[in-house]
Amino acid sequence: MFLKACLNGARQPLEHPRLPVSAEQLALDAVAVRQLGAQAVHIHAKDEAGRDTLAASSVGQALTAIRAAAPGLAIGVTTGDWIASTPERLAAIANWQVLPEFASVNWHEPDAVALAEALLARGVAVEAGIFHPAAARAWSRWPKRESSTLRILIELPEGLDAAEVPSAAEEILAILSNSNTQLPMLLHGEGSSCWPAIHYALRHGFQLRLGLEDTLELPDGRTAPDNAALFLALNQLASTG
Repeated sequence: MFLKACLNGARQPLEHPRLPVSAEQLALDAVAVRQLGAQAVHIHAKDEAGRDTLAASSVGQALTAIRAAAPGLAIGVTTGDWIASTPERLAAIANWQVLPEFASVNWHEPDAVALAEALLARGVAVEAGIFHPAAARAWSRWPKRESSTLRILIELPEGLDAAEVPSAAEEILAILSNSNTQLPMLLHGEGSSCWPAIHYALRHGFQLRLGLEDTLELPDGRTAPDNAALFLALNQLASTG
C-alpha cells in the first residue's frame, strides 16, 4: 500500500497547535510519519507569516531539513494558484536551487500545462490533481499525459459525506478509464470526505494520502493531536479492514 503524508497544506498556523510550518517542524513530522508507513510526503513551504510560498529559499530550507532527517523519503510540493500569479510561480520554479522529487499540479487551473512543463524541464515529476470531472477531461486532453505524469491524484472536496464519496470518485474514475491510462492513482478527500475516501481507497486498492492538510479530525471526530496520530488511526483501520 503506497501511503503519502500531506503534512500541512495551505492551513495557517493558528488552525492547529501542531501544524508543521517551519523547516524543522516539517522534518520532525516527516520522520514520525515515515516510521508509521509513509513512503512520501507532500508539503507546503511557508514564509515567515505562515503563508504558502514557492520562493527558492523557503522551498530549499524545507527540502534540505527533511532530507537530513529522513534520507531517501520522497518529497513533493504544491504549485497551487492561490500562492501567486502564473508568471510568478513559473519564475519561482525556474529559480529553485533545491528540487523536490515531485510536485502536484491542479488540472482545473488554466495554467496547468505550463506549470507541468516547467516542472518537467527542471526534472521534477508531476502529480496530476483531479478535483472534479472537468479536470479529469482536461488532463485527458493533454498529449503528454501518460508519459509525463507520475501519478493521478483523485481529490474529493469538503462537503461530501460517506454516502456521496463513492459516486463522486466513480464519476472521475469513469472519465480516467476512458483515457486508457495505466498510471497509478491516489484517492483522498478533504474535511468531511477525508475518512470516507480513506475507506473507499482501502476497499478498492488505491494509493492513499493523509495528514493535517486533509483533516484535523480522527475517525471518531476528536481533534487529531498531530500528523502521527492520524497515521496511527489509519494503520488501525487498515489492519482491521
